[in-house]
Amino acid sequence: MALLLGCIADDYTGASDLANTLTRNGLRTVQTIGIPDASLALPDVDAVVVSLKIRSVAASEAIRAALAAEAWIRQRGAGHVFYKICSTFDSTDAGNIGPVTEALVAAAGSDIALVTPAFPETGRTVYRGHLFVNGRLLNESPLKDHPLNPMHDADLVRVLRRQSKGEVGLVDLETIAQGEAAIAARLASLVAEGKTAAIADAVFERDLVALGAVAARFPVSTGASGLGLGLARALRPADRASSAADALAPVGGFAAVIAGSCSRATLEQIDVAQRSMPVLRLDPEALIDGEAEITKAIAFADAHLAEGPLVIAASASPDAVAALQARHGREASGHAIERATSAIAAALVERGVRRLVVAGGETSGAAVDRLGIPAFLIGPEIAPGVPILRTVGDTHGGLIMALKSGNFGGKSFFQQALAAMR
Repeated sequence: MALLLGCIADDYTGASDLANTLTRNGLRTVQTIGIPDASLALPDVDAVVVSLKIRSVAASEAIRAALAAEAWIRQRGAGHVFYKICSTFDSTDAGNIGPVTEALVAAAGSDIALVTPAFPETGRTVYRGHLFVNGRLLNESPLKDHPLNPMHDADLVRVLRRQSKGEVGLVDLETIAQGEAAIAARLASLVAEGKTAAIADAVFERDLVALGAVAARFPVSTGASGLGLGLARALRPADRASSAADALAPVGGFAAVIAGSCSRATLEQIDVAQRSMPVLRLDPEALIDGEAEITKAIAFADAHLAEGPLVIAASASPDAVAALQARHGREASGHAIERATSAIAAALVERGVRRLVVAGGETSGAAVDRLGIPAFLIGPEIAPGVPILRTVGDTHGGLIMALKSGNFGGKSFFQQALAAMR
């Protein structure tokens, strides 16, 4: 069966978020880790989300990876390719949202791409082209200080224009409120003006539904999972309101959490978890300097895994992260922590962990790569944007995982996730 929708996600947790949204809105979905090998048998699905790690790499590298994924998706019959980005538009003035979007538009022979990171369900809205987080402008919200891509400008037209070769327009809320015909007419006028991308406002879910219906008429669109909701509603079979996965079979084994995110939400989740389970807080400086901290984490696991779930955290406050980056460099610091947490994840699985929660986009990507997981089936939702994932085609006999973006989930998320896994 030809795919109804092919998606390219710029990180692994974002891919899980999108796959969850598509599943909840009627598309049978599988998430792959990279472009699948020809030997991997994928189930019969409506949509595939190809997970890449291209959010913070050089723009040229991101373009190459995205175009390879786009070619794989088109070969499987998808008429629309959705480039999934972060709902806080994480990027720099060099990219990668603009360069990748332009490359995908060019590859598809299209004129324009509709772009919006809005997802009202998670507090992300766009008005007059400006991104708000829980009612506050992005550059005034706690999410402005991402450790890799800090965002200090909420004007998305301006941000995207700085990254793009082409011009960027706006589809405002008044136009969207008039419905699909008005949105389509506005996009046509922007094409006539020479615009190659259009930031779209969205404040309510109904805005995303209208935008998705129009975006689906074009070969390419870019956005967060909110636009994925609109696309799923537009493309799903008429008789299907939901595509929730069957209940996942229990896997048993030990359970653990690995946290690498430095977001306020994850830090609070670690504090709450410490009240009910063993928590080891690693020293990020020591993780960069040598192997001793990894050895300590493994010893901690050996001492406590049999007692029940545990947490191993390489998370630190934003101030501590900034100091670490000042001493070692942003990229070197991030890579060292990803390498260490992924090594710990592999050691835990070797010791019988079969239920694993990972917090942080880069941390999740590194762990999944280290474990050699090619794909996931999408299970029930634990919290908005975070589904249970059942591994497909891996060598570990089947794992159940949750990959959480740093800012997602309530204060008791870790306990909720572990309770949902069997």
